Amino acid sequence: MLDTLPVRRGHFALESGLHTDRWFILDGLFVEPEAVAPRIDHLADLLRPHAPSAVCGPLLGGAFLAQALAMRMGVRFYFTELASSGGSDEMFAAKYRLPLALQRRAVEERIAVVDDVISAGSSVRATVAALHAVRAEVVAIGTLDLLGTEAAAHFESQSLPLVAVARRAFDLWTPAECPLCRKGISLEAPTT
Repeated sequence: MLDTLPVRRGHFALESGLHTDRWFILDGLFVEPEAVAPRIDHLADLLRPHAPSAVCGPLLGGAFLAQALAMRMGVRFYFTELASSGGSDEMFAAKYRLPLALQRRAVEERIAVVDDVISAGSSVRATVAALHAVRAEVVAIGTLDLLGTEAAAHFESQSLPLVAVARRAFDLWTPAECPLCRKGISLEAPTT
């Protein structure tokens, strides 16, 4: 799926604080619903064994995916929104929140947290924290494309199953380990 989307090469800092040399332009991912529908159906099949009563995704791409999955699976739909991005030197400092009107409804739900593409998993980690804060149970993590191993290792350490329609290698580095920083290559703004 990512092969059909534009990609920028350069030096980018992700929301997590990790650095990478690729930035996928995901804005067009859901423009043609019929094209992505088979992948959404596949992800729904991967999530069903975890018996979620709802699906939740971070705005923007994750929420579009969560809503499509909720419709296919016949479950409720939730979304989280960025509350704060944290400090520039902090790793995984972003905070997401469940809108106030949804917080009471999410109590004791069995929720699958999804995002269209997961690399480090910053927005998904923050969504899981927001759901736990309102006493919802997170039963699985899902994505159309899993990039690298960072998120998989984290969710495994949390005993949260992670399912993905596709997986691919992806380079992520802490700022201290980043070879692009060592070469003096400036960070670029990760825009379209």
